[in-house]
Amino acid sequence: MNIPSDLKYTKDHEWVKLNGNTAIVGITDFAQGELGDIVYIDINTVGQEVNQHDVFGTVEAVKTVSDLYMPVSGKVLEVNSVLDGSPEKVNADPYGEGWMVKVEVKNAADVNGLLTADQYKELIGK
Repeated sequence: MNIPSDLKYTKDHEWVKLNGNTAIVGITDFAQGELGDIVYIDINTVGQEVNQHDVFGTVEAVKTVSDLYMPVSGKVLEVNSVLDGSPEKVNADPYGEGWMVKVEVKNAADVNGLLTADQYKELIGK
């Protein structure tokens, strides 16, 4: 299982990569594996301020729908348009082509309360 050490993680299985005041957010390899084949991503929060831990969209798999929780407070700048026609990219490459949103981060210190890769591995028992 792939758990990159340069990312931060939530207990709800989202990851975040901070680059200055912009963050890229997606779901973890563990999450996509638990969900199974992803068939649809529904994110309609572009242009909106979303607080840390609030729902910013949903991911639909063959047998379930799961909420997506924002790891850092900020304004949703962009949704990964590749996922519109190819939601399975989340299954194939959750940390690359399968990213979900780009966010203008309101408070970079939000990442301090998130899990490191080692803490996330412990959370999922890996």
